[in-house]
Amino acid sequence: MSSINLSVTQLRQAADLKEKIQALENELSQVLGSTATTAAAKVPKKKGGMSAAGKAKIAAAQKARWAKVKAAKPAAATVKTVVATKPAKKKFVMSAAAKAKISAAAKARWAKIKAAKK
Repeated sequence: MSSINLSVTQLRQAADLKEKIQALENELSQVLGSTATTAAAKVPKKKGGMSAAGKAKIAAAQKARWAKVKAAKPAAATVKTVVATKPAKKKFVMSAAAKAKISAAAKARWAKIKAAKK
């Protein structure tokens, strides 16, 4: 029977019974001199985890996936060698005159900034 379908009086009666049971269990443990908790509380909590067989299946599947990837790599490597044979782009080289012009402009800017601070 679900606790949703119970009436208020039935719920109160169930709560009273639980309290009486708890009180009797406490009294029993005092009489026996046992500091152990009740049988219901002794049930260990189930820890999450996976069986060894489950771990082995997952490991085997992962190894199979990696084997498939590694088997496909040599074909990909040959494609890369074809791409690598393309001529490299020519680097931009600045002329000495252009470098001198930029340097002069930077020096002029800094001179202007330093003069404005004074």
